[in-house]
Parts: sequence; C-alpha cells; structure tokens
Amino acid sequence: MTRQASRVLLNTGDGKGKSSAAFGVMIRAWARGWTVGVVQFIKSEKWVVGERKLAHQLNIRWHTLGNGFTWESADIDHSAEMARHAFVVATEMLSSGDYDMVILDEFTYPLNYGWIELDAALQAIKGRSSKTNVVITGRNAPSELLELADTATEMRKLKHAYDRGIRARKGIEY
Repeated sequence: MTRQASRVLLNTGDGKGKSSAAFGVMIRAWARGWTVGVVQFIKSEKWVVGERKLAHQLNIRWHTLGNGFTWESADIDHSAEMARHAFVVATEMLSSGDYDMVILDEFTYPLNYGWIELDAALQAIKGRSSKTNVVITGRNAPSELLELADTATEMRKLKHAYDRGIRARKGIEY
C-alpha cells in the first residue's frame, strides 16, 4: 500500500446521500484538525441546510454560490454565470494550499450543462495543492471525472419518501 498526499473522492448516482456523505467526511476532517472549505454550485442562499449551520459554528469556509435548481431558474444564463463564478472560487481554494479538504457540492451539474469546461475542471483538480483532498458530488459524473477519482461511490435509489408525496424534512434531507 502507498500513501498518497491527497485524494479525490466522487459521490455520484441518482440516489439520496451524495452531499450528506461528503459532509460526513467534512466533519471527520475538521475533527482531525484539517482546514476545510465547501463550494456549493447549485444550491442557493435560501436553503440553509443543517450542515451549513454546523460549518459556520466550526469555522469552515462555506460558499453557497448557486441560485437554485435549474427548473426553478428565471434566468438560466445568470445561473450559468453564477456557476462559473463558483468555479473561480473553487479553483482558488484548490490551488491556494490553505485547505486540507475542499468539497465541490453538486459540481457535476454545471459540467454536464456545459457551463464549466470539463477540461478546465479536470486541470483545476489535478493542479490542486498537493495537500488538498477533494470531495465531489452530483449525478451523472462524466467518465473523465470518474477516471480521475481515487474513490468513487454511486448512490442508487431503491426507494424515497418523496416518490410517495412526502416532503423533505429538516434534519433528514437538509
């Protein structure tokens, strides 16, 4: 077994738990004294998720830079511009050497929409500081991102309460 300076973890698939798993790793990293940062690419400021509230208490740098789900967007061009801005923030965090871990939450979506060039994303991840671990979440991860990842997990939905008309609940889904 070899010990790598940093790793890339990918949580993808159509099941629930991609971001939740990433934030579990965030808490583990913080508990080990790591400096952690989060960039959310799709979620908007109106969603104050429990993990974000905890991150603020733990002094984890958290950037919610999206404007919500694309089907709710009143201006898709603005949504794309926000994602590109989030990518600039994420790239700076990845390369700065200031972070032991950077979480790119819902990063696959702007890649799949063509809002962020896949090659630029791959280069930013490959060119990160040698100590910076990366956790990426989102459905339909491009095969090139899967190839780059050291560890990849596919979340597969077996059943979800929402399918039966049960709304998301604070403390469970957010």
